Amino acid sequence: MRGEERREAILSYLKRASLPVKGGELSKLYNVSRQVIVQDIALLRAEGHDIIATPQGYVLMVNNNQFIKKIIAVKHNENQIEDELRTIVSLGGRVLDVTIEHKIYGEITGKLMLRSIYDVEMFVKKLRESNAKPLSNLTEGVHIHTIEADSEKDMERITKALKEKGFLIE
Repeated sequence: MRGEERREAILSYLKRASLPVKGGELSKLYNVSRQVIVQDIALLRAEGHDIIATPQGYVLMVNNNQFIKKIIAVKHNENQIEDELRTIVSLGGRVLDVTIEHKIYGEITGKLMLRSIYDVEMFVKKLRESNAKPLSNLTEGVHIHTIEADSEKDMERITKALKEKGFLIE
């Protein structure tokens, strides 16, 4: 399969995927190395396709206006990360990203794409096992999330719960 054909096939596969797709899965599917997939994704991005790399794999972002999106500012310590994320997804929300305002570098954003309790558990597990520090450690626990929900009512429940737990900054 030529590179152009493979990239079209990758794009088609990502369009149909309901969950993030790991690079290793794509490399096996198209019988190429993981590095070739990384290059293919870079070329697809250069063509204007909104493909993001998340901890769970690649996601093709589709402009879907049926969801309610909100940017929230929160603060908590490292031990409360799982509680915060579980609160959001258990009430029907999705955590799209995390952003901090760094003194030197300005905004730093990490894509999360957490949609379920399982996603939260895997994210927290990777965080613990890697001994990596969350971005919010650079800002004394203050950070921003873009969250998404199916309805305004779901979004209200999420923000109310975060406020009750003392996480939401207003």
